[in-house]
Amino acid sequence: MMLLVVNIGNSNIRFGFFEGEECVNSWVMNTKPHKTEDELFSQIKLTYQNYGINIKEIKEIVVGSVVPHLTYPVRRSLHLLHGIKSILVSREIPTELTGISSRMGTDLYANAYYAYKHYKGIKIIVDFGTALTLTCVDTHGEIKGVIIAPGVITSLNSLIGSTAQLSDIEMRVPKTVLGKNTEECMQSGVFFGFLSMVEGLIDKIKEELQEKVYVIATGGTGHIFSELTHKIDVYDRYHTIKGLRELYLKYKKEN
Repeated sequence: MMLLVVNIGNSNIRFGFFEGEECVNSWVMNTKPHKTEDELFSQIKLTYQNYGINIKEIKEIVVGSVVPHLTYPVRRSLHLLHGIKSILVSREIPTELTGISSRMGTDLYANAYYAYKHYKGIKIIVDFGTALTLTCVDTHGEIKGVIIAPGVITSLNSLIGSTAQLSDIEMRVPKTVLGKNTEECMQSGVFFGFLSMVEGLIDKIKEELQEKVYVIATGGTGHIFSELTHKIDVYDRYHTIKGLRELYLKYKKEN
């Protein structure tokens, strides 16, 4: 028996299949361009075939979303495919967490809750998504605060779209900080500039709290940046969907 967890983000929709606590299979679907229920149904069904997923093994479905206009089409397509009504989780599910903003996104809530449940001390979750977010939660489950900044891809696309002579580049870390051509110059600015911001924000949080922190990275480009700095302690690409699973388990326990 498997649990399907779906995280609907601004850029991607991540599907994760869980057997117990382990995510045994996962993939990402592009959120854009907007897809109809029929398109989502066909694409999900085809991907199941490609990954060898047996639909009958999936008995429960959990959905978390920060894109309201996609929530219903995704849930509807999953219902048509599985014949199972999905459970929508959000910050409205009561947990041990406190200090929650009334507008906190489901992804940030899930990130904070999983970190609270599985890591000790004060935690910072750095999510490298459409937006860069840093969420801080302490050992008692109090959310100390959040930082939101443009994500690396968002920043790069804005730069390309606002300039006449700068074109798209390969997402690759350059060998040197000082570039010798336009592509290397842009790569340096994107990677080393963004890395400096992340490291600086982590240092600012530590300075403000006057405490040691444990830093978890997740999100699409997190694996690149986590290898470039010693300030990130662990990278977990499945951190958010693990958090959505934890919220679902909490919901089941209380209902």
